[in-house]
Amino acid sequence: MNIAFIDTVHPVLQEMLEAKGITCEGLYSDDIETLKLKIGAFDGIVIRSRIKLDSTFLAHATQLKFIARSGAGMENIDLDYCKQKNIICFNSPEGNRDAVGEHMLGMLLMLLNNLKRVDAEVRKGIWIRDENRGYEIAGKTIGIIGFGHMGSTFAKKLSGLDCKILAYDKYKKNFGNSYVEEASVEELYAKCDIISLHIPLTAETKYLVNDGFISSMQKPFYLLNSARGQCVETSSVVEALKNKKIIGACLDVLEYEKSSFENLDVTTLPEPMQYLINAENVILSPHIAGWTHESNYKLSWFLGDKIIKHFNL
Repeated sequence: MNIAFIDTVHPVLQEMLEAKGITCEGLYSDDIETLKLKIGAFDGIVIRSRIKLDSTFLAHATQLKFIARSGAGMENIDLDYCKQKNIICFNSPEGNRDAVGEHMLGMLLMLLNNLKRVDAEVRKGIWIRDENRGYEIAGKTIGIIGFGHMGSTFAKKLSGLDCKILAYDKYKKNFGNSYVEEASVEELYAKCDIISLHIPLTAETKYLVNDGFISSMQKPFYLLNSARGQCVETSSVVEALKNKKIIGACLDVLEYEKSSFENLDVTTLPEPMQYLINAENVILSPHIAGWTHESNYKLSWFLGDKIIKHFNL
């Protein structure tokens, strides 16, 4: 079996596969046209997000048996085409779920306790206490939308903080436990102080958080997004920040990221993004919630384990 590594991943994946007699070839710098010429010789593809594996590209992969996506999101793969051609698609959300949960908890604590502002003030010799009082997570109701690996792990991280956790997942039922209450989206609208998104980007979830969603929330709330940037309509969020319907936001992902997630398209940053950059009640990070040293290893290890087990290697 021959496998093309289109993106760089932790070397443990290649080590695991080569130990089973699989040939691995790194095609990290090949452009998409060069890849089209080569890809027909491979049984498997390992990818993160460098290129889109659409039907046009995959039509050149004539002997392809599987695609291994290092990470959780699969929106850069034409899953319908893969299903038609019996191409197995693996991903590894188990590998970075703890990283995402910890990162978002850290962002939330930073926001609620004004840590960004007070750190900058103290470094300038400014010592302000009363005006920098924070808010506690304890006693608040947190709504989690999407209860897969990421959402359930974030809930577990929150479970010791004396808050009420409600979770909504359109495609799951009977997942409540001792610290999570399964809820309808209407219950989230009515009860939540904080909303956190843990959903894939699909046609159904694009701009899920928009004017309609925000107006449906009965209380002013905090918004957390570590899913995909385009699950949130930034202009709607900015307007809600201005009118204080959204009290603050923690955004690890942004609508204006390039599709590879490697940077922002700085040539086309619109006014809403400029507002976020300058807003004190917004915490931003560059799509790194799942990007720890530990997750780098685990993402590859889980992929290797799944491939080896599936093909009985």
